Amino acid sequence: MKSCSVAFFNYLIIICLYQKYLRYCFAVSDIICIFVLVNQKVTDISEALQTMTEEMRLMRETIDSQHAEICNLNRNTEALHKEIRNLRKENKMLREELAKYERPGKNSGNSNTPPSKETIKAEAIRRTKTLRKPTGRKPGGQKGHDGSTLKMTDKPDETVDISANYCTKCGESLEDCERILDYVTQVVSIPELKPVVKEIRHYITVCKKCGERIQSHAARKRGSNAVVYDASVKSLVVYLSVVMFLPYGRIESFFKEVFSLEISQGSFVNWVNEAKKNAAPAIEKIKECIMKSAVVGFDESGLYCNKKLDWTWIAQTVYFTLLFHGSGRSHKELESRFGNSLERMVAVTDRHSAYFTLNFLDHQVCVAHLLRELQYLNELDTKQQWSRNVERLLQQAVHERNENPQVVIDKQPWLIKLDRLLTENLEHMAEQFGQLKRGLIKCRDYIFNFLENPAIPPDNNASERGIRKVKIKMKNSGTFRSDNGADAFLDLHSVIETTKKHNNSPYTAIRALF
Repeated sequence: MKSCSVAFFNYLIIICLYQKYLRYCFAVSDIICIFVLVNQKVTDISEALQTMTEEMRLMRETIDSQHAEICNLNRNTEALHKEIRNLRKENKMLREELAKYERPGKNSGNSNTPPSKETIKAEAIRRTKTLRKPTGRKPGGQKGHDGSTLKMTDKPDETVDISANYCTKCGESLEDCERILDYVTQVVSIPELKPVVKEIRHYITVCKKCGERIQSHAARKRGSNAVVYDASVKSLVVYLSVVMFLPYGRIESFFKEVFSLEISQGSFVNWVNEAKKNAAPAIEKIKECIMKSAVVGFDESGLYCNKKLDWTWIAQTVYFTLLFHGSGRSHKELESRFGNSLERMVAVTDRHSAYFTLNFLDHQVCVAHLLRELQYLNELDTKQQWSRNVERLLQQAVHERNENPQVVIDKQPWLIKLDRLLTENLEHMAEQFGQLKRGLIKCRDYIFNFLENPAIPPDNNASERGIRKVKIKMKNSGTFRSDNGADAFLDLHSVIETTKKHNNSPYTAIRALF
């Protein structure tokens, strides 16, 4: 019985162990199955990743190709934009060039362009332009007109009698025969131009009584030249330089060819500086008179001096002219020169902004400048009437002053007429019309002051004529080599212009400086 129990117990143990073995086997099998499944999934995932990697590579290649194509398109687009910009720039230049032919050219007659900057063609057109209709007659004096002849002098320098020596009929001598005056002719000639050399001998006289050596002249400076030029030569050099505006090279040639005198240009410089030094009191007097004047015209112009751009200034009245050298174009140049005297002046100027920052007693803008600008607008648009109406108004005001030179004329009615014209809408016209309109509004109060004060001129032409001579000098000489040379010319030119205003000879004034 006991053995059966043991056997049964062993049997149970075996069964339990077998069940555990079976469960283990099943577990291992499940694990293997799971591993196989996982491995399959990993394989599938790897294949999928490889596929995706290949697709990404292909996509990258496509993206790179498209990027290169985009970059190429961008380059082409930029090149097209650059070409468009160049074409627009060229189009603008061509339009501007075409506008030069469509718009009237600016010259000294329809703008503030100085005559020195006009082309030969523009000057010819301006000088030959006229409103007169052709008559078909030949140029020159017509039959029946009052001619002009030279007047004979009552005191000729030389008289020459001309008569026949023998009879043309019988051949007899006419030496002792009666002569009858037929007519008189006076011939004007210039004597031979040759220098006159005067030798001056300076002696020392010895007194017989005391033996003193008396010298009636100044002692000669050691190293000084024994040959000198007198005031006549110096004056002629200064005259040719300052009045005739000749450069030193041409003056040198003139003296060599006409007088056979070889004078260095350094001597010319010294003589001009000597004249400038001697003219200093006259310059101070001119400045003093201008500072005391009630009406003064001002103007400025570029001046090339010592390889830089400086400025020439002019202040002038009816009787006096002063030109001076300035480094700039600002109001400080006048303030430093004239100081508080500006407050007592009525200034006649163009529309340069520097003049309107100064504290003048009153102001008059140049009507001639405005008329020239209006003339350009007339030529720019021949169908409009606005500029012609403004031009007519200004011309009528100037005519009113000329007809009544000493009468005080109320300017208010003229300002009312001007205001009506300035209220007109000019937006449909060219930009130049709007620019001039704005300029007229800005200087409105200074346009008709010449009507209320007969001493005020309507224009600043006198200042322009005075300063224009400097431009002629520069055109002939090119530039001034030094500030001292520019100052010398301006000072002497001031003396010359003032002399002219007093109806005196410029050459006589220069002779008085030596």
